Amino acid sequence: MKLAVEKLSPTGAALAYAAASSGQPVFTERTDARFVDGELVAQLKTGTKLVLRLRADGDMEMSLWRPNAQLLSAGVLTQKAQARPYRRSTERVPTPWAEDGKAQTLEMVVYRPVSTPGPWPTLVFNHGSTGEGNQPAWFKFTSASPEVGRYFAERGWQVVFPQRRGRGQSDGLYDEGFEADRSRYSCLPERSLPGVDRAIADLDATMAYLRQRPDVDTTRLLIGGVSRGGILSVAYAGSQPQMFAGVINFMGGWVGDLCPAADQINPVAFRRGAAFRKPTLWLYGDKDPYYSLQHSRQNFAAFEAAGGTGQFIALPAPAGGNGHFIHTERTLWESAVTDYLQRVVPPR
Repeated sequence: MKLAVEKLSPTGAALAYAAASSGQPVFTERTDARFVDGELVAQLKTGTKLVLRLRADGDMEMSLWRPNAQLLSAGVLTQKAQARPYRRSTERVPTPWAEDGKAQTLEMVVYRPVSTPGPWPTLVFNHGSTGEGNQPAWFKFTSASPEVGRYFAERGWQVVFPQRRGRGQSDGLYDEGFEADRSRYSCLPERSLPGVDRAIADLDATMAYLRQRPDVDTTRLLIGGVSRGGILSVAYAGSQPQMFAGVINFMGGWVGDLCPAADQINPVAFRRGAAFRKPTLWLYGDKDPYYSLQHSRQNFAAFEAAGGTGQFIALPAPAGGNGHFIHTERTLWESAVTDYLQRVVPPR
């Protein structure tokens, strides 16, 4: 994403805006923006709202919002030359499946640290869902977390972001619990819970690939994720209790707590992780429209009652956002994650 601020005035500015990703074509626009409570706000032709906030250091905080106040993207625009602590690449993960006689593979984004030689301790970080599941175009967006990747790469960790079947540029059908007509995610346990099994099968393929690679230190493996990827990480660790040193769950849940049967889905999946007897870390944000703190604490209690161990930490919502995106605000979770790493994977 690039942005130029033009023709600045006391009430606003003219903006030149350009953005592109692997999942969408190049979009460019010139538009007028206005100042609102210290922020520069512009309505784009796509229907989204662009909000800019100037930092004291000259960088600019950026966020994109849907009309119903749902945060789509957030980041920092900068002119500073910042040396990345990692090399980013994309790989194909083999799977045991085929379609029309052609072997299926999964896309995986990899952040390799540049400060130390491998083999590296490795975090497997799992992506979430796509809101309500009613925007098929979003299935093709490749998911990674630069904030999480940078934090771990600075500490000499490799981070991999596997894309499950049908997500990003992975092969296969995305099928983790839809209504019969695939119009949206299902709230029915009989449709939703088999999606957990399918996602676990995808992780089995990813882990089989990673564990035979010479650049992965298999004695220092972590698994984690955000939203649907957070609950998946807990459940998967329970299926492979000897594989990982720890689990980091950011705002985990399989279906939002507004689903009538959420209490028959989320705690069920979380209890699967109780077979993992090492400490886990659960990080949840206030004002999360999908998983309220009350609902998430109940899920944690179900996990503990089944024999799981861990720490549940409630964090404030990011400024101007909601608690479902705390993983994008490193300052909120850095201290807790640093303490957790020192406990479960002490440096050598």
